Amino acid sequence: MENDPFLRQYQPSELKIASEFLTNWLPFLSKDLCKDCNHLLSNRIRSLDPAHCSNNTDKVDGECKTGSCSVVENMGSERASNNVDDNYDEKSENGEDCDNHSLGSWKGSEIVFGSFPEDFSSVLQSRPAVVETASPRMRWADMAQEDEFDEEEEEEEEERDSSRKGFDASSMKTPEKPKLSRDQRENLRLINVKRKKDFICLERVKGKIVNVLDGLELHTGVFSAVEQKRIVDQVYQLQEKGRRGELKKRTFTAPHKWMRGKGRETIQFGCCYNYAPDRAGNPPGILQREEVDPLPHLFKVIIRKLIKWHVLPPTCVPDSCIVNIYDEGDCIPPHIDNHDFLRPFCTISFLSECDILFGSNLKVEGPGDFSGSYSIPLPVGSVLVLNGNGADVAKHCVPAVPTKRISITFRKMDESKRPVWFTPEPDLQGIEPLPLDLNRSGSTSRFSRLNNHNGTNQRGHGRRGGGNGYDSRGYYNPERSSEHNDSGDWPSSQRRGMPRPSRRNYG
Repeated sequence: MENDPFLRQYQPSELKIASEFLTNWLPFLSKDLCKDCNHLLSNRIRSLDPAHCSNNTDKVDGECKTGSCSVVENMGSERASNNVDDNYDEKSENGEDCDNHSLGSWKGSEIVFGSFPEDFSSVLQSRPAVVETASPRMRWADMAQEDEFDEEEEEEEEERDSSRKGFDASSMKTPEKPKLSRDQRENLRLINVKRKKDFICLERVKGKIVNVLDGLELHTGVFSAVEQKRIVDQVYQLQEKGRRGELKKRTFTAPHKWMRGKGRETIQFGCCYNYAPDRAGNPPGILQREEVDPLPHLFKVIIRKLIKWHVLPPTCVPDSCIVNIYDEGDCIPPHIDNHDFLRPFCTISFLSECDILFGSNLKVEGPGDFSGSYSIPLPVGSVLVLNGNGADVAKHCVPAVPTKRISITFRKMDESKRPVWFTPEPDLQGIEPLPLDLNRSGSTSRFSRLNNHNGTNQRGHGRRGGGNGYDSRGYYNPERSSEHNDSGDWPSSQRRGMPRPSRRNYG
């Protein structure tokens, strides 16, 4: 045994502990084995303890030779093992004690399932490589769809694997697990994205009953935990740059928090948007002569993913964004996004879940406290797409958040409203959605009716753009149909458009 490449990685004290542990489990390990195999296994386990091994050995079933392994000569241990074997065989023949030797119900020894000797636990912790296999680990396999997200993670994982493997993996003949290609992993994640599009809230608008939420979509499962962390880390880096004055003046804004809900920091890329008339008399909208920083590379990766994963249509690729960094108590008051931006647009939520309120008549109840007809929880990593009535009839707001939150809103500017210095990003041109694999189980009903977004590239409600020539490419259909959605996850009162309690306490 001393020449075994596997055992050379362990100290004699560790081998002794392993021998004692396996000896206690020998009755279970040798169950249903013949006497010769039982004897061979017993000797193999006891030979792990170098203190009980001799240099001059006998052959064990013709396997061990002089100098290659040794048989235990300690007669006390031999008798103990034989007693265990004889007792076990006798009880097995009588049909007794079978359950007593199953995992979790070991009653005849010192070891109970779930509890290990402290010394042996330390051995396991100090030797994580023992349980590694020669095949690449797939723990992050489903986390990337763009090269920018994937390559760095694969390199980090390879470094971790190489540092953990303390022995020659080629010496372990374990079957290699099947490895999915990047396209296969991406397609698997794509078809598992949940898309809810059947929001309903009926309100009277200009004398007519309309669904003011028509056009809203909520996509979950688009961004993995690793992707979210990288995006959040990037936002915090940009925030620090803004605080140090390393970004353009109008890119980063950190207003003085003079009252509850008024301390939200913002970072704008692509254009400078004016929320309200400023001191210079500029109206709300895009300030065409104010310069801000261009979209960071990682944000362009996000945009490409939103198009490829059928969240936004390829006819409305965002070219600007605004990052909102919330502290506890910060909010966004009721508003409708300016029509300097085309529809649809979307917002992604990070760090914590919060509610967003919708309604044609939202009310301000107090600082950071609003009431409205319909509340939608925004899970961490979710993407809310606003289009149609949901973007142009219903106002929306974010009440005071209970904890830190980050949101990134991506929008496409109207060409006539773009800043004078604006240049389209070359790597955001010609993006095409990925084809959808309709043959996978569970995906047929979700993608049974394929068409383009209704109301694509429209300015204001009531005007439609785009077209239906895109269905042959497998674009996700935004029609409000319950057969395509997981509406069972939502309260029936919300699906019917019934109002929730008007006053909310987010303190």
